[in-house]
Amino acid sequence: MHQTLLKRRIINLSLNNTGNFRIFLIVVFFVLILDLITKNLAVSLLANKDIVIIPNFFDLTLVWNKGAAFGIFANSSEWIRKAILLGASTIAVIITAIYAYIKRFNISVFEMIFLGLIAGGALGNLYDRFFIGKVRDFIDIHIFNYHWPAFNIADASITIGIIGFVFNEIYLKKRLKNKNNE
Repeated sequence: MHQTLLKRRIINLSLNNTGNFRIFLIVVFFVLILDLITKNLAVSLLANKDIVIIPNFFDLTLVWNKGAAFGIFANSSEWIRKAILLGASTIAVIITAIYAYIKRFNISVFEMIFLGLIAGGALGNLYDRFFIGKVRDFIDIHIFNYHWPAFNIADASITIGIIGFVFNEIYLKKRLKNKNNE
């Protein structure tokens, strides 16, 4: 067991002391670029129309969200809304990046990918909040007239990252631990 850990440390040291952190940075960059490109396309293509992809289920619809998830804080005063949303997004990016860097030798590639999805998504929405004052959402999932709140690539990345990270922590690590104890 100790030899395996030592071998892993030696392999990670050969990655110029970055460990899996490079993977985190690549995912963050990819999510951020994909999010900004798709938001720009949504603004240019959906300004005056909706596009039905799957009738009664999936549309592309431009929605300007001044609030957080599900429109939370949308009706708050502007300075409170900006302080809370810019602060929360900034803190999420910083904490995720610091955690990923500190744990770069001790967590799996999958965990780094999940953390990168969270940070990249938070950065994408932070960009919108800081430079535009509201977030550009455009993915509209619905069943007939029952709509889930519109979202974007950043929101989807954050959601997938959180679900993946929690699933890994609760289920996969426990399963691996039990397998090693057998």
